Amino acid sequence: MSKFIVLVIDSFGVGAMPDVCEVRPQDKEANTCAHILQTYPELRLPNLEKLGLLNALHIGSPDFNDSVMQDNPHASFGVALLQHEGGDTFMGHQEIMGTLPRAPLSMPFATVKSRVANALRQQGYQVEERSATDDNSDLQFLWVNDCVAIGDNLEADLGQVFNICANLSAIDFSQVEKIGRIVRGCVEVNRVIAYGGLLMDSQAIISAAEVKQQHYIGINSPKSGVYDRGFQVIHLGYGVDTDVQVPQQLEKVNIPTVLIGKVADIVANSAGRSYQQLVDSQVILDITLSEVQRAGSAFICTNIQETDLAGHGQDVERYAERLQLVDTMLGNITAAMAVGDCLVVMADHGNDPTIGHSKHTREQVPLLVYHASTDSSLPRAIRLGIRKTMSDVGATVCEFFAAPAPQNGHSFWQQLTNASK
Repeated sequence: MSKFIVLVIDSFGVGAMPDVCEVRPQDKEANTCAHILQTYPELRLPNLEKLGLLNALHIGSPDFNDSVMQDNPHASFGVALLQHEGGDTFMGHQEIMGTLPRAPLSMPFATVKSRVANALRQQGYQVEERSATDDNSDLQFLWVNDCVAIGDNLEADLGQVFNICANLSAIDFSQVEKIGRIVRGCVEVNRVIAYGGLLMDSQAIISAAEVKQQHYIGINSPKSGVYDRGFQVIHLGYGVDTDVQVPQQLEKVNIPTVLIGKVADIVANSAGRSYQQLVDSQVILDITLSEVQRAGSAFICTNIQETDLAGHGQDVERYAERLQLVDTMLGNITAAMAVGDCLVVMADHGNDPTIGHSKHTREQVPLLVYHASTDSSLPRAIRLGIRKTMSDVGATVCEFFAAPAPQNGHSFWQQLTNASK
């Protein structure tokens, strides 16, 4: 009976991807991990340090030395490149689960605005069209029932995600989700995000409306204040073949999949346990620990979303504080692991809070591996190198459980096991 745990620290990249100068020049200086450690050079993350965080960071930033933390010569580590375009949470997690990323559909919300408005009106919603408060363009977002805005996501790659942003003091989240599913049924972009927070006045959402590149209009979520109190969210995906992913492959060999946090909102898991619509990191990590302690074999995948929210808010202090919580709980999780269990700590992209914009940053991600052993003296220092895709993690999970391989990726399980022989 063994467990394979994947902990995704959302947006915790370790340096710009090699292709950013061509595809994302605004991210060429991005390095989420390094810039947080430079801001707080005395920050200690002892469990991440032990797992090889600095080792992984030094692959992309060999000259980085602005931290009290050091490389661990006994760590098993590597980095993974993003195979999907841009830097997207939804496609990033599909890639981790073994999906071969496809080129994303991209279009401004303006091209589907009338279709969405008509669908909502047919369901009895009051729908208005509003312009950004500081802009005189003809671009408009939808304003629904005086408390919900629908438009482009300004924090992901423009045109790939649509947002439903709500004041949860004026509307129940179940109704926001219902609106989100109506929008989802009208559009074909990769992701529709329905979310909201407790605001004193819905005008805060309208006041945060912005236009980008003359074609995209939406709500600046951090500016609106929806992240600050009572935040709730659901991610509605599209166009992913779940049959080729890790959860379905593990079902064939009777291994349950447990998804916790945002990953449970965006990855299909029909036969497993999913803890959905969770944001609070402590709650998420407590559930993860309890699942590690639970009897029986399982694949457990957890997403820590609050680091990503701190990145969007360009809040370095909050990001560092959430990392400290993760690090503390990692000590509890590794202590609870049984012999033979395996842990991978990674990210899905970057979100550098110091880069000067609030969007995701296209960064390579760390791969930090801990394989619980009966003999602590065994050499555990395994260099996984630079992996071409995050799907290598999903492929490794499947080989660990002797399940059929997913659609994409190459397992590194043999590297781990051969090193201990």
